[in-house]
Parts: sequence; C-alpha cells; structure tokens
Amino acid sequence: MTVADSLLAKVAALNPVHVELINESHMHAGPATDSHFKLVLVSDAFTGKRAVARHQSVYALVAEELKGPVHALALHLYTPEEWQTASVPASPKCQGGH
Repeated sequence: MTVADSLLAKVAALNPVHVELINESHMHAGPATDSHFKLVLVSDAFTGKRAVARHQSVYALVAEELKGPVHALALHLYTPEEWQTASVPASPKCQGGH
C-alpha cells in the first residue's frame, strides 16, 4: 500500500463527501517522493468544530504516517456547506524545491 493509499484509507473514517489528496513532494527539496501532501476533505464530521478540532481529528487518524514517511500534510477541511463557496489556496513554493 502506498503512503497516499494509507492516508486515504484512514481519512475515510470521517465519511467524506469530497476528498482530494495531492502529492506535492516534487515541490520540495530532498529525495523523498511521498513526503509532502495536501489534503482537501469535506465532511459532515466537521460541522460545529473549530479549525483546531478538525485538524486534530485528522492528525489522530494519520498519526502513524506523520511519524514516518509524511513530512508535511497541508489540511484544508470543510463542512459541505463551507465547500459550496470554498477556495482551496495554492501551496507555497518550497525555497529548496525543484
């Protein structure tokens, strides 16, 4: 199972109505190819939760990957209502990236 597959399998516990996992490793310096990701996740599970609680719920699910192969995980977490008008920001360029 790839790192991306593992991340997607674990966040499925939040019953997302929309999910995008973008491997952004190519934008960063170093040899790792599965180390930097952007996750866009839309779920009813985020309703009534502040941003910190949303992030904590995702971090708890992917804690194993964050200890190992994943160096960075940009989270963009929305409720279905928020998603209707959301604009996912572009990731910044890494100073040492390619």
